[in-house]
Amino acid sequence: MSILRVCALLWIASACALAQDNSLDLDDMVSAGQQWLEDNIDDSAWRALPALDQDQVQHLFGDLRKRFAGQYVIELAPLKKAAQTVLPLLENQDATRAYAAWLRTRMDYFAVADQFQLSIKPPTVEPGQPPPPLPQPTPEWERKAWSQQLEKRRSPKGAELFVPRLKPIFSAERLPSQLVWLAEVESSFDPAARSPAGAVGLYQLMPATARQLGLALRPDDERLPPEKNARAAARYLRYLYGRLQDWPLTLAAYNAGEGNVQKLLEQHRTRSFDRIAGQLPAETQLYVPKVDATLLRREGVALAKLPPPRSLAIDNLTR
Repeated sequence: MSILRVCALLWIASACALAQDNSLDLDDMVSAGQQWLEDNIDDSAWRALPALDQDQVQHLFGDLRKRFAGQYVIELAPLKKAAQTVLPLLENQDATRAYAAWLRTRMDYFAVADQFQLSIKPPTVEPGQPPPPLPQPTPEWERKAWSQQLEKRRSPKGAELFVPRLKPIFSAERLPSQLVWLAEVESSFDPAARSPAGAVGLYQLMPATARQLGLALRPDDERLPPEKNARAAARYLRYLYGRLQDWPLTLAAYNAGEGNVQKLLEQHRTRSFDRIAGQLPAETQLYVPKVDATLLRREGVALAKLPPPRSLAIDNLTR
C-alpha cells in the first residue's frame, strides 16, 4: 500500500471516529476508511505525476476542499493562481485528465471570487478588537456576477452532442428538460470528469448517492455512461424537489446535501434560498447562482421560474 493511501486511511479513520461519537471500533473505522479510499482515490492518477507535481496538486486540492466547504466566497480568490498552475499538470497526464476536467469547470469560481474581492470593501479592524467577519456578496450580486461571466461564453463542445440525447431523459423523469444544462456547471459536459472528493460523470454523482440510485461502481463504474448518469441525476433532483418544493433550494441540496439545507431552513424559519445563502458552503453560494445564470444563458429561463416535476404538479392539483 502506498504512503499516500496509508496516510489517507489513517486520516479518514480518525474523521470517522469523530463523526460517529466514538461508536465505531478500530476495525469499523479502518473498514469505513478503506471503502472511502476504494471509491475515491485513484492511485494510478497520483503515480502518473512527478513527486513535485504531486505536492502541488495535493496542496491545492486540500485548500480547495477546505475553502469550498468554508463560509466565505472571497476566500476562494487567492487560489486562482495556484489553480492556473496545477491545471496544466493535470491535463498533461492521461491518468489525471479527469481531475483536470473537474478543475477547469471550476476556474471561473475563482474569477468571480476575485471580482468580489476587488469590489467589496474589506471590513474596518478596530484597534484592540478581533477582526470582523469577511463581507459576503449577496445572492443578487452573485447572480449579476455570473450573468456577466457567462454573457459571451459559448456552450461547451460536448453540449452539442449530449443536450439532444439527454433532454428526453429529463422529460421522461417528469423534470423540466432545461435542467440538462446542469452538466455545464458540473462537468462542462465531460463524462469522464472526476472530483478529488470522488464525484464522477456529467452530473458529478458521489459514490453513496450513486448506490442509492441503483448505480454500481464495480466492476464498471455506471456513473460514466452519460445516459445512466443523467437518469440518476434527474431522479435525485426529483426527490430533492419533492422534499424542498423550490428549485434554488433543490440545487443547493444537490450541491451541499439535503441535511445541511434542511437544518438552515429550520434554524432561520424560512423556505428561501436567499435567506440562508450566506450560511451555506462557499461553493454552494456560487453554485446555485451559476446554475441560474447558465439556464438564462442557454434556455432563457430563470431557475426559480422552472415548473415543478409534472407528477408533483398533478398531485398538488388533485389534493
